[in-house]
Amino acid sequence: MDQYGILAAADTVRFERLLPGPIDRVWAFLTESDKRASWLASGPMDLHAGGRVELLFRNSDLSPTQEAVPDKYRQYDDGNGAKLVARVTRCEPPRLLSHTWSGEPGLESEVTYELTAKGDKVLLVLTHRRLGSRTEMLSVSGGWHTHLDILAARLSDDVPAPFWSTYGRLEAEYDRRLPAS
Repeated sequence: MDQYGILAAADTVRFERLLPGPIDRVWAFLTESDKRASWLASGPMDLHAGGRVELLFRNSDLSPTQEAVPDKYRQYDDGNGAKLVARVTRCEPPRLLSHTWSGEPGLESEVTYELTAKGDKVLLVLTHRRLGSRTEMLSVSGGWHTHLDILAARLSDDVPAPFWSTYGRLEAEYDRRLPAS
């Protein structure tokens, strides 16, 4: 399975990962703040359509390997974290979760996590829709790829790679992989 995200539409990137199961464990890593904080962001999530989602990103804390935050991203990692407030658009435990991501109300992008049991593994399909520009597509693609690598490491009880250097490398790779127009 290719670890790189693909363009599913002009404004949509999709990732597939086969993760250690069972499905309820992966669902917990998507929905429970303490587990989600180990790979993405902490914060409460009301698990029903219309529910509030708060994500507090502390990307420098996702790996025990410490490294400097690149100047380009210092505003998002000043020690206090970066906060995103969103709303749940669909919730069908433990198989499907969608929520808005960022943007003006009514124009937000949307993330969908779909889980399917595959024996002792779980197929996660993550789709991020309604991305407004190529710059946003590159940032989101590099970010999700990095976060999903960390999730896979956490679920496998491995030590995740450092966030910032991994993200920088992957963002540059997506710049090469994704069409310019």
